[in-house]
Formats: sequence, structure tokens, C-alpha cells
Amino acid sequence: MRLLCLILLLLLLVIQYPLWWGKGGWLDLRDLQARLAAQTETNEALQARNNALRAEVNDLADGTSAIEERARGELNMVRPGEYYVQIVPAPPPPAR
Repeated sequence: MRLLCLILLLLLLVIQYPLWWGKGGWLDLRDLQARLAAQTETNEALQARNNALRAEVNDLADGTSAIEERARGELNMVRPGEYYVQIVPAPPPPAR
């Protein structure tokens, strides 16, 4: 009887091995779920970035206000009759 219980226990362990550590087992499932969550988060961030870029492209294609804003902000361009004024911060006092 003792030998039969030992054999059955051994068979149970042999059957359980693929379930836990084999290909497609529980440990692989946990790893895949973690990778899926990370990839989903990355995809959502990229989707938000794509939406922002799409909105900027539509704004640039439809109106001139976005183009003018970029030209003024990045290239320091002004309209005729306007003056460009840049305020330079005062230099720090000399150290003694």
C-alpha cells in the first residue's frame, strides 16, 4: 500500500511539472500577462502622441494661426510694423 501511494504521488508530480514549469504553463502565463500590460501601456502612450501630432497637422493644414504662432515663437519673426523686443536678464553680481 505504501509503495502504491508513493507511485501515485510520483505520477502526480510528473503530471504537475508541465502545468507549472512547462511551455505554456502558469509561470509563462504570468510572464505573458506582465508583458501584455507593459505593451498596452506603451501603446496607449503612443496613441496619445499620435493623436496630438494628428491634431497639430490638422491645425497646420487648416489655419494660419498655428503657422504664425510657430514662426513667432521658434523663429522670432514679426509682422511689418511690429518691433521685436527681447528682455535679457541682468547678469549676476560678481562674487567677492
